[in-house]
Amino acid sequence: MSDEFNFYKVLSYLFSAKLTFSYTHSLTYIYTGLSKPVGLPGIHEFTAMGLLDGRMIDYYDSENQTKVPKQEWMREHFPADYWGKGTQSRRIKQQWFKVNIGILMERMRQNDSASPHVLQWMVGCEGETQPNGALRFVHSMSKYNYDGNDFLSFDDKSRVWVAPVKEALPSKTKWDNDQVLKEYTKGYLENECIDWLSNFHFLLPAPPDVYVFAKKSRVETNLTVTCLATGFYSKNIIVRIRRNGRVLTEDDGLSSSGVLPNNDETFQRRDHVEILKSDLSKFSCEVVHEATRVDVVKTWTEYFFLLSPVAVTLPRKYNVGYYCTSLRAVSQSWIHIKSIFASCKALINNLLFNNNLLIIISYFPNKDQISRFLFLEVLLTFN
Repeated sequence: MSDEFNFYKVLSYLFSAKLTFSYTHSLTYIYTGLSKPVGLPGIHEFTAMGLLDGRMIDYYDSENQTKVPKQEWMREHFPADYWGKGTQSRRIKQQWFKVNIGILMERMRQNDSASPHVLQWMVGCEGETQPNGALRFVHSMSKYNYDGNDFLSFDDKSRVWVAPVKEALPSKTKWDNDQVLKEYTKGYLENECIDWLSNFHFLLPAPPDVYVFAKKSRVETNLTVTCLATGFYSKNIIVRIRRNGRVLTEDDGLSSSGVLPNNDETFQRRDHVEILKSDLSKFSCEVVHEATRVDVVKTWTEYFFLLSPVAVTLPRKYNVGYYCTSLRAVSQSWIHIKSIFASCKALINNLLFNNNLLIIISYFPNKDQISRFLFLEVLLTFN
């Protein structure tokens, strides 16, 4: 088999390589070193990349020699010191690869080879999410590949290195006799790697919850249509309000809160525009959150109600003296609809809802003990 064939076999393996686990979450690092530059765009003498569930989160190559984030949430959460130490670690590994490729070429009598040789190390762990949210270690990998073929791998359960080819036996013998190395390798795979996996997943982007609703304006003849995106991370987001498909701008009276922090390290943004109550146009809210690949459109429709099974107690500070229920109420409370519907009308006259905002009433044993319950999103109209 020619050296050229081996080289392109390795390149194919490199670009198709990814850690595939049958469980929930994985963290993998792939380091690749070449014996000499190849002069091809995007192919460097040394590269290193981190993959979270198969998606690249950081990157380093021998040309730029700097570890950089590949996800915005990584850039936002980790300070310059983290990237500086990561850069130092990658540079050390770059030198390690250069030395060890030379050792393997000499061992295999390849010093006069005209084509480059490739050494790759793939190391990572897999964790399964538990009911309490913690990740439990289930699997690990630390293996070396030389010129596209398996060379050496660590058996985590047996705590030994496995050599599928005779050329790897000297390394296996040396590493098996190093108890400190074996304990460190096992400890990294089962503990430190899982800790990093847990930390990264805690910081993963969260998709936005999207609401579009209207409420009375200070101007008697107007309504304020609001598009709210909340609970998202990272903070980059696109919010658009459309009128009959056309995107509204500041020239149309559109205003925005900008991106604001919530109290749980997520963010919110609220855009709104005033319209005439008599305006029968179709208003919609479009939210694009690239970090979580969310692209959603919700439409506001005046006086359109939907029953939701979710209800929460109305905070005392709102002190709304009206009770409403959906016409699709459960049978237990159906007998009370007539007695409360008059009060419901009074509240409807003051608050306009869309298909995501609805006041409902919970089941109650008698109408004198009606609890004040509102569907969660209705609280948004009392801001």
